[in-house]
Amino acid sequence: MKRSRKVFNWIAGIFLALIVVLVILIATFDWNRVKPFINDKVSQAIGRPFAIQGDLSVDWRREPTEDGWRAWVPWPEFTAKDIRVGNPAWANQPQFAQLEALRFRLSPLPLIAHQIDVPSLHLVHPVINLQRDKQGRATWDFNLPQGDGQPSTWNLQLGSIGFDSGQASLDDAANKLKLQLTVTPMQQAIPYDQLVAQQSATTSKETGTGSKEIKKNGDAADSQTAAAASKTSYQFAWKVDGSYQGAPIRGDGKIGAVLALQQSNLPFPVQADVHVGDSHIALVGTLTDPVHLAALDLKLWFSGSSLAKLYAITGVTLPNTPPYATEGHLKAELHRNNSRFSYEDFRGHIGGTDTGGSLLYITGGVRPKLSGHLSSQQLRFVDLAPLIGGGSDEEKKQRGDKTVQPADKLLPVEPFSTDRWKAMDADVTFNAVRIVQDAKLPISTLNTHLIMDDGVLQLAPLNFGLAGGTVESTIRLNGSKTPMQGAMKIGARHLKLKQLFPTTGTMQSALGEINGDINITATGNSVAALLGSSNGEMKLLMNDGAISKTLLETAGLNVGNIIIGKLFGDSTVPINCAATDMTAKNGLFTMNLFVFDTNNAVIKVDGTIDFASEKLDLSVKPQTKGLRIFSLRTPLYAQGTLKKPDVGVEKLPLIERGAGAVALGVVAAPAAALLALVSPMHSDDGANTCRTVLEQLRDSGKSMPATEAAIKNPGSLKANTKTH
Repeated sequence: MKRSRKVFNWIAGIFLALIVVLVILIATFDWNRVKPFINDKVSQAIGRPFAIQGDLSVDWRREPTEDGWRAWVPWPEFTAKDIRVGNPAWANQPQFAQLEALRFRLSPLPLIAHQIDVPSLHLVHPVINLQRDKQGRATWDFNLPQGDGQPSTWNLQLGSIGFDSGQASLDDAANKLKLQLTVTPMQQAIPYDQLVAQQSATTSKETGTGSKEIKKNGDAADSQTAAAASKTSYQFAWKVDGSYQGAPIRGDGKIGAVLALQQSNLPFPVQADVHVGDSHIALVGTLTDPVHLAALDLKLWFSGSSLAKLYAITGVTLPNTPPYATEGHLKAELHRNNSRFSYEDFRGHIGGTDTGGSLLYITGGVRPKLSGHLSSQQLRFVDLAPLIGGGSDEEKKQRGDKTVQPADKLLPVEPFSTDRWKAMDADVTFNAVRIVQDAKLPISTLNTHLIMDDGVLQLAPLNFGLAGGTVESTIRLNGSKTPMQGAMKIGARHLKLKQLFPTTGTMQSALGEINGDINITATGNSVAALLGSSNGEMKLLMNDGAISKTLLETAGLNVGNIIIGKLFGDSTVPINCAATDMTAKNGLFTMNLFVFDTNNAVIKVDGTIDFASEKLDLSVKPQTKGLRIFSLRTPLYAQGTLKKPDVGVEKLPLIERGAGAVALGVVAAPAAALLALVSPMHSDDGANTCRTVLEQLRDSGKSMPATEAAIKNPGSLKANTKTH
């Protein structure tokens, strides 16, 4: 027994001595000896030159968070100084990354189970150079060696990454992007709530979202972010300068100090205020679970001269607009094949139009897709002009459009960006409670459903509430074809004249309505090209209204107000019935029927309007119903262009009464077609006025008594209306 005890003591002593020797060897080991081995293995693993050029040392410390016997196990803390990671041979800079030092602690016990547990990793003054050439080669793409297809038995668990001051540069020739980023520690940390309040106060001035309702909505959305970030603070400031596709970039912001990679309940605060050209993007919020980027939660502001400019920044196809600003709540889930961005409860303005809603952008599938709902309490009609290429040259220049509108052209020639239509799909509804042209011409409501699928844009429907009536339409533009193919159907019903022109006193006694139908197909990549190639028909009917030069100027009808000024001066003239039937072929609109019936005369317009050349060739033939307005017996011509019409007196003898009556006899077929637009619902409110006129015009091809009676007796049509 004594001998066995001695043997056991010797074995225990030797084992303890070996442990002591091993501890001494490890503690005194010169780790610089293994640098060549580490450099070689890491270089092979990443496919790039890797070198630890400074000292490699290890300190052993007990882990204060452990308890029991584990608390006695020392943990190694590695420090590697002056680390260099090389770039591929084609890059401009020799180094991809450089660190003054890299420090990390390692839990030794999990190594037994092939678990590499690194609670924290600290980067000391990192300098990173990123580059991508025109061929698409990028320095951040590492050529990792192909394994045998079997998963590794080792697992890496990285807790958090800390850092101090650093620099980064990006030269992306493929996207024409150059950036220089610097990160520096702040003298004093700023609490999350304080920075949110500062950014909100600064940026809300641009968006104009200062109402109590908007602030309430914003606070409700931000409370989720604030609750998660209540224990965080901003400790580093960053600044960026550079250019993107020729536009200057400048910005700054703040971030936290430690990026937790495994603990999703520890948010990493981020804040940015960046200008890209004249587009301004500001954000403040948190990033959690950075490994999966599953919880990006931000308060976000956008502003700039046109929403279309955000396409180059965000990849989202948006239309040309007046200057805009929005404020909302952005949540993002970023994954390799299916990322989701939701911009929730945003508010702002586009030009003088308020706007708000929620949008969802999903990158998965054949193409990314934008969906959601937008609304506006008051939409200014002038703010819709950029959608069709309208606006002054100065306004176009401001929003980045380089197309100069020809001085002699009225129709917009700015092309639609149909190439962007193929970049994404869309399914968005829009509702405007009230539309305003100006104080003299209010339009009530608008609602539309925009669908974009593989380059085909549809507004189905596009409906207006106008002057107590409705304008229902559908528009289809196929941007996948070259040139673009378009189709438009519009139906206007029961537009009340006294509501259409509320500031015109003489219109308030008008009982009539406007009804009309438009059905057109066309090809072309601009409004001018579409109208210049249009085919189809247009019918319009107005009864018991009034017309004057001032009224047409209010409506923006340049040619019409000149003609009416020639005929009647500035006086307001009651209209018993106005009827129009035009057909279009390759942009040439021909007047099948264009007639005004007044108490004093019947006025007929013949000729064509060529939208391809914007030229007018019209003949205005008035026929008095008596001898009271002698000047109306002289015909007019309307020539020139839509931009500069030329209206004058035709050099012809005065029209005989009989000749005028015969001229009206050729409109029988168009008059019959227009009878379908006479509303059967308002027989007591003047609809019979146009019915009587059209029926008499229809029948005038066979016999002339009704028209001759109208010429001889100015009040006959009105009298017939009352008894019809």
